[in-house]
Amino acid sequence: MSPASGHGRTLQAVIFDWAGTLVDFGSLAPTQIFVDAFRSFGIELSLAQARGPMGLSKWQHIRLLLDDPALALQWRQRTGHAPTDADVDAIYAHFMPMQIAKVGQYSQPIEGAAQVLAWLRGQGLKIGSCSGYPRQVLDVLLPMAADQGIRADHVVAGDELQAGGRPGPYMALANMLALKIDDVAGCIKVDDTVPGIEEGIRAGMWSVGVTLSGNEVGLTRAELDALPATEVARLKEQAQHRLRAAGAHYVIDSVANLPEVVAHVRARLAIGERP
Repeated sequence: MSPASGHGRTLQAVIFDWAGTLVDFGSLAPTQIFVDAFRSFGIELSLAQARGPMGLSKWQHIRLLLDDPALALQWRQRTGHAPTDADVDAIYAHFMPMQIAKVGQYSQPIEGAAQVLAWLRGQGLKIGSCSGYPRQVLDVLLPMAADQGIRADHVVAGDELQAGGRPGPYMALANMLALKIDDVAGCIKVDDTVPGIEEGIRAGMWSVGVTLSGNEVGLTRAELDALPATEVARLKEQAQHRLRAAGAHYVIDSVANLPEVVAHVRARLAIGERP
């Protein structure tokens, strides 16, 4: 960490991911739909495989899955040819209405999320957000989340920037522009996936990884509560390792733990540190 030339920088905004970070404990909505969509093409995809590229835009996610040698072999055996971009288009076209139909079932806020958003606003901070979800899916999710106290000042969807999505910095930076933030170091990016952490790092922001509520652990609250404490600790440690390896400055169990990170980042900014 190198000191900035000037002191007294301030925190201005927090930019959140959606599934697994603010809503949908375990990031289940996208995962199960990938499995269902691939099965409709005769391809068997495990939940663990489906989670691999999570955080990317959904088209890119499907492309990366089809690039996996085992899945590419299945595809070749089913169709007689290697998977093409046209095949990705076909799966995506099948995936989209399934995702739109199902996203509402998984729109419940993560415990503490509404309270943390209210607290951040009380601190004078702006709330940005971005998602691997396309805009059509967010159009269904956002009103449901808002009814539960989960709303952002700006939302960028995974399919609406010409420059692309994660792991590039573009969605995070688009939030900066929209919210009129004048310094990337004045932003915290919160995400539960490796590409989402890389997005924040590439944007020059403080990046916070989320473990227990997110894709890296990938369990419902009930599934997690049913596990012995030693197994929860093991899963959490694995997730922490992957998120820190991606560059996360901080790693927390869930969004409910964010206020202590905010205080820490503010103190570091005040003495001239940058991410």
